[in-house]
Amino acid sequence: MQTQAIPVVLNGQDAIAGAQTGTGKTASFALPILHMLADKPLPQRTIRTLILTPTRELAAQVEQSVRTYGRHLRLKSTTVFGGVNINPQINSLRRGVDILVATPGRLLDHLRNRTVNLSKVEILVLDEADRMLDMGFINDIRQILKALPEQRQNLFFSATFPREIRQFADSFLKSPIEIAVARQDATAQLIKQVVHPVDKGNKRALLSSLIGSGNWQQVLIFTRTKHGANRLADQLGKDGISAAAIHGNKSQGARTKALADFKRGAVRALVATDIAARGLDIKELPHVVNYELPNVPEDYVHRIGRTGRAGSNGVAMSLVCREEQPLLADIERLTRKRIDSVIVSGFEPSSRPAASEERSNDSRRGKQKTSQRSEKRPAGRKGSRAGQADAARKQSAQGSRSGPGGRSDQDAQPAKSAKPGKQRRRRQGKAKPAAGEVHAQSPAATSRPLQTALRAVAGIFGGGMQRGG
Repeated sequence: MQTQAIPVVLNGQDAIAGAQTGTGKTASFALPILHMLADKPLPQRTIRTLILTPTRELAAQVEQSVRTYGRHLRLKSTTVFGGVNINPQINSLRRGVDILVATPGRLLDHLRNRTVNLSKVEILVLDEADRMLDMGFINDIRQILKALPEQRQNLFFSATFPREIRQFADSFLKSPIEIAVARQDATAQLIKQVVHPVDKGNKRALLSSLIGSGNWQQVLIFTRTKHGANRLADQLGKDGISAAAIHGNKSQGARTKALADFKRGAVRALVATDIAARGLDIKELPHVVNYELPNVPEDYVHRIGRTGRAGSNGVAMSLVCREEQPLLADIERLTRKRIDSVIVSGFEPSSRPAASEERSNDSRRGKQKTSQRSEKRPAGRKGSRAGQADAARKQSAQGSRSGPGGRSDQDAQPAKSAKPGKQRRRRQGKAKPAAGEVHAQSPAATSRPLQTALRAVAGIFGGGMQRGG
């Protein structure tokens, strides 16, 4: 990477360069920039080079590299990023710097407060440019570009360069030289990659077993969420494995301390989200674990790129449950590499679906049955009542033809839905039955008010018959 990039930078040309992570990308632009600035000093110190990075960790790492490479030069550098007090940054900028390494958000704060002057910038570097665009910094970068002079050198450096950012790069790069050490989806050959199939509920136990049985003293673990990182770090601590979490919700002080403890061996496991996948430069880091696969396959390349750096060997393991198989397929499609799968004894994945998947399937089956029942029934509650009324009318029609004594079943046993007032009015409108019909009619088949009236009539006729006899 350095062999191809350094001559282009020294010639003052714009460049768009992509290479595998861990191949010395920072040195490929920092070394020639330091050489050019030292070769043409200015009488008054001013910001001549601006380096933008997506994360605080990467900004601190790049600025530390600049200091290391230029420790014998009369050049000053500083960092500007969020999560810390802005006043020390203002004081440092007032004293004057030659190289400013910044994150877009905090740099915009300084521009709005007029505490930084970018009118003399000669070289602009976008490090991990694709990640900055993924994180939504594109509008911030456009505003920063307006504060820069038109005549400047522009350098794009990143481990990957998706097609989406080329349109943005072409909007201000001037006849850039393209540098590609390896294809954008490649992973380092020195990294041994392996997949451990496991049920989701057994991931934490498997991870603790791997760390303990392998006596791992330094392992970087990636999760998808901040809450998941905190929870996993706590669980590992309960298993007797010293662990710390690092993510965007942590203060800069907490993130710096966790990283420092991890580097010096005070913490065995560092649990991180993808924000830490860029900018973590740990010498000879032996193990990286994907506790959860990333949703974006390109992030897998950056995650495992934290190991196998600068010619050293490394191991990248992924704990993959049933639900993550599509994500694994996307990663293998991107890297064009089939990752070896090894089942760990005692943690064999079950052949049956996970409980969450079963609940989902049961829910779907329940919805299908409900849909089928609703298709068989008349639509809506009102439709159901209408169907009952139709059935009652049909039953009434049949009873009028075959009911006892020529009476319908509806008369013999009134519908419950009919109101008493209406029933009484209908009965009053009917002719009184003859005495013979009264005795022939079954009392159980007659309503209570009608029975009472019939008994009264029968009593009258009975009394008359007795007097007459």
